[in-house]
Amino acid sequence: MTQLAIITVTWNVRDLVLDCLRSVYDDLAGSCLDGQVYVVDNASSDGTAKAIRSTFPQSHLIEPGENLGFAGGNNLALREIGFPDGHNLPPFVLLLNPDTLIRPGALIALLDGMEDTEAGLGGARLVYGDGSFQHSAFAFPGLSQLMIDLFPVLGRLHESRLNGRYPRSLYESDRPFEIDHPLGATFMLRREVIQQTGLFDEQFHLYCEEVDWALRIRAAGWKAVCIPAAEVVHYGGQSTIQVRPQSVINLWTARLRLYNKHYSPLKRALAILTIRAGMNRLIQATARDSSQSEEASKALVDAYREVIRLTWVQ
Repeated sequence: MTQLAIITVTWNVRDLVLDCLRSVYDDLAGSCLDGQVYVVDNASSDGTAKAIRSTFPQSHLIEPGENLGFAGGNNLALREIGFPDGHNLPPFVLLLNPDTLIRPGALIALLDGMEDTEAGLGGARLVYGDGSFQHSAFAFPGLSQLMIDLFPVLGRLHESRLNGRYPRSLYESDRPFEIDHPLGATFMLRREVIQQTGLFDEQFHLYCEEVDWALRIRAAGWKAVCIPAAEVVHYGGQSTIQVRPQSVINLWTARLRLYNKHYSPLKRALAILTIRAGMNRLIQATARDSSQSEEASKALVDAYREVIRLTWVQ
């Protein structure tokens, strides 16, 4: 029986996903693991599907013909494997971003860490492309994280537990440590967890889907761990990318959905008040920012105003 199923959902990142798959197959062979790889191509226009068929014909390529997003694409592959109620299901499933590289030995280290801790959810230790440190796991979002995200605070608070970060010293050990949730770049699930909690909630199309599932996993009585012995390169987020108005709206739409689904009424009300105040501050700051064009500033201000509107209708 297959020990591990690996799922990658890709969209217009042909070269990255080819490098990712090469690292996966190299590590499967080097670790003598029986693994099956599933790739969901969300209607890429850069020749991704053709390149995968040519370079990795042993992979299970799934082409839905449309962009299903991260949650929808992973769910499609999970159902193809037979989850949640099929037979001969693999004991573990790794959801892997296409902008990653598996370091030698990382897959077996992930499996060993999951077995040793009896965790239901796990993630690797992530590093950037230059090998520098990357936060790989986070606490569930709270009000303090909202404040740090939206208002000027002391710089050291960004790296603190108040902002959901775990101490770097924990990553320097080879011992797994308990977390609230791993970054979605490496999201390893035990078979029984998927059967018990279901799949991704596809209402979360772009953001917060892994946080929502991790919250459901915690509610079902399972713990999550970060496994530092498993090192994975994750390129995402290393470059500074200009804030895009639609991304602002998508992010806060997902966050509001997460708060509505999992927060108490009081905590949700406090979060909404914080978001409104934060968006108003960002509107004023953007209006004073002379480094952007008038058109770009207006688009961002409109996005912040849309987020405020969403807080009234969620």
